Amino acid sequence: MRNFDLAPLYRATVGFDRIADLMDRVLTNDMAQPGYPPYNIEKTADDAYRISLAVAGFTDEELSVEVRENALIVSAKKTDEATGRTYLHRGIATRAFERKFQLADHIRVNGAVHENGMLHIDLVREVPEALKPRRIEIASSKTVDGNAVETEQVAVN
Repeated sequence: MRNFDLAPLYRATVGFDRIADLMDRVLTNDMAQPGYPPYNIEKTADDAYRISLAVAGFTDEELSVEVRENALIVSAKKTDEATGRTYLHRGIATRAFERKFQLADHIRVNGAVHENGMLHIDLVREVPEALKPRRIEIASSKTVDGNAVETEQVAVN
């Protein structure tokens, strides 16, 4: 088992508590993460992602998808099991589960679709205008004998 001490990270940074907490959580829960249900995470565009979970045997009413405190939580609970059936072999797991995915800042859940035993959750990154790179115009003035004569704008990328 790996053991990392993140104390120097806490002492040497300001405002990165969330990243350090996330790393600490991932490193301590690495071995405890269950493998059920299996899932894929794919990048569908520059700022779009899709999480696909194999949820065979569950209906739409038995599945729950919610976002809470920058975490996407997918859970399922099988309703009435008393169907009167007798199974000789039961290989399709329909046990209750809860799977959490930590979401980065500005990631929004765009929607969820349940089809053919797969639950697809679409995510999109929406960076606010205030955080996007912007172009700053630099003004320079020409001087003649110490007096500003005219000002021209110089564009900078």
